[in-house]
Amino acid sequence: MIMIKKMFGTALLLGMLFAGCGEAGKPGEKAVDMATAAPGISETDWGTADGKPVKLYTLTNVNGTTVKITNYGGIITSWVTKDKAGNLGNVVMGFDSLSSYQQASPYFGAIIGRYGNRIGKGTFAIDGTTYKLAANDGPNHLHGGPKGFDKVVWDAQPDTTGGNTSLILTYLSKDGEEGYPGNLKVKVVYTLNDGDGLVMDYSAETDKPTVVNLTNHSYFNLSGDVSNTILNHQLQVNADKYTPVDATLIPTGSMVDVTGTPFDFRTPFKIGDRIANVEGGYDHNFVLDRHSTGMELVATLYDTISGRQLEVITTEPGLQFYSGNFLNGSLKTPDGKTIVKHGALCLETQHFPDSPNKPDFPTTLLKPGEKYSTQTIYKITVRL
Repeated sequence: MIMIKKMFGTALLLGMLFAGCGEAGKPGEKAVDMATAAPGISETDWGTADGKPVKLYTLTNVNGTTVKITNYGGIITSWVTKDKAGNLGNVVMGFDSLSSYQQASPYFGAIIGRYGNRIGKGTFAIDGTTYKLAANDGPNHLHGGPKGFDKVVWDAQPDTTGGNTSLILTYLSKDGEEGYPGNLKVKVVYTLNDGDGLVMDYSAETDKPTVVNLTNHSYFNLSGDVSNTILNHQLQVNADKYTPVDATLIPTGSMVDVTGTPFDFRTPFKIGDRIANVEGGYDHNFVLDRHSTGMELVATLYDTISGRQLEVITTEPGLQFYSGNFLNGSLKTPDGKTIVKHGALCLETQHFPDSPNKPDFPTTLLKPGEKYSTQTIYKITVRL
């Protein structure tokens, strides 16, 4: 039976067993007997932000996989799962305290909005009205602004109806917040299924025309140990084209064939094999080869050390591959390991960067009466 518990008694034991790097998720630690890993959701107090209570929720499935999520920024703080030897490890970058996220975090694990990725020069127009946003990434607007969805406290509701293990997050982004028009009602539902897939359902409605591009900014290192960079991870992306960028990482507007370029991941390649041929490293949007508007497998990431494989399944038209170029050793994992350059990577499902200023890109315009709805699944399996 799936139950929601506070962090005491059995729930405290589960939290200790599956807490992630720095606790029970250390590389080399053996998985817990599944009989002790009751599926469900537990929660604990995690401080306050903007005068609101912040909680840390632990989702556990029947395999003993655990995902920790806080309602501050909708952040996935850890994802502890087994490798090919049955050892537990945390496969995402994160911290073990709210204050660490408030002080310095490169969007680790967060919900990004209203607009994930960049908007050139921080401006866009709707129906002849120009909107000016903060330039928080050089001359451009990045990830919703200085206080995007990654830095607000979401309303949270655990849900175990119908056999699900879910966390429902809602937030009202008011008209004019970070310069965006319209009152935007946003809902993000995280569901950890028993196939070790983390399902992310995004939806939004507005009372004025606005732009919306929601995503999750988890940083993955499938080895479970940041002592190993992601340069030996093998990546495959179903994309014949990508969107080249200018010196400030804004797309030029063209969609270029990947053939004969370092961006050709149509067959699996080690990331480190060609990264030296990409100035600054990978931080580019791939134009996914889609055959429907439904869910499709668009990318696969594989780590030979752990045997873990990440499948990315989505309804979105684009995938931003970021190879952790700006990680500089200033941040550490909860167990004290330094997160170096290329210590983790992101595979962000989304619409294209700067779409509001690129009419040939898939539109991100949301009008009153319409509903924004996308879905992404990150599924982790093991190759034996």
